[in-house]
Amino acid sequence: MFKRTVSCLAVALFAVTCTAAVAEIREGDEPAHYLPKGTFDLLAILPPAPRPDDIRGRADREIFRKTRKLIGTPRWAMATNDVQLDDDHMARDFSCALGVTLTPQAAPATIRLIENAGSDTARGTGIAKNYYKRQRPYLIDKGPTCQPASELQGSYDYPSGHTTAGWTWATLLAELAPDRATQILARGRAFGESRIVCGAHNASAVEGGRLSATVTLTALSQSPDFQRDLAAARAELDALRRDPATPRPDAAQCRREAALVAQPIL
Repeated sequence: MFKRTVSCLAVALFAVTCTAAVAEIREGDEPAHYLPKGTFDLLAILPPAPRPDDIRGRADREIFRKTRKLIGTPRWAMATNDVQLDDDHMARDFSCALGVTLTPQAAPATIRLIENAGSDTARGTGIAKNYYKRQRPYLIDKGPTCQPASELQGSYDYPSGHTTAGWTWATLLAELAPDRATQILARGRAFGESRIVCGAHNASAVEGGRLSATVTLTALSQSPDFQRDLAAARAELDALRRDPATPRPDAAQCRREAALVAQPIL
């Protein structure tokens, strides 16, 4: 990477080529961390995972059984959609709440901010998962899931990684577009609840995923790198939202989504 960048900078006549080459390199980079490893202890903040027969565990089991009634409903379809965590799917999932069609291509600085912060929130959640090693709900009380069980093998319940990711997206987008914070955060809440509907996570794991994302984002919020990337993302998203040429999501689809977001799952 270093040699290619230096070569580009060394030839002033090929500045355009240089810019394209550097951009190509950055697109392939792994997400950075805003929090240095070992500087934040999520396990000291997150409540312990419930046991199947304690008060929280019994509540989880009852919620899992009751939410099986949603199988085959539109809310089940939303939960199935919310399994996908790649940038394209996540950007699309928050487009109605944001009010414009969000894509990684249209908002690279915004996506980069979320990816980098998400690398920190995911790291903490992963540590907690492996510490508590709590079984997923369908392994305690049998029931179908919207995501194939084969995709969930080797990963634990508490806290929910999908919820952590969804709440990371929601929190950062709400920071970038505060006038749409209500819609964005409601969609983020529903994104986590999709894991309960899906049967992939217990309700307490979803609560833990939200807490994990919130406290980690709070811890990294004063990082100079984070503040720099936040400012770049805000300028990018402001321009994107003001541009009349920016596509808007389908209004009818957004109304259907809003109805599902507002629908209680119990």
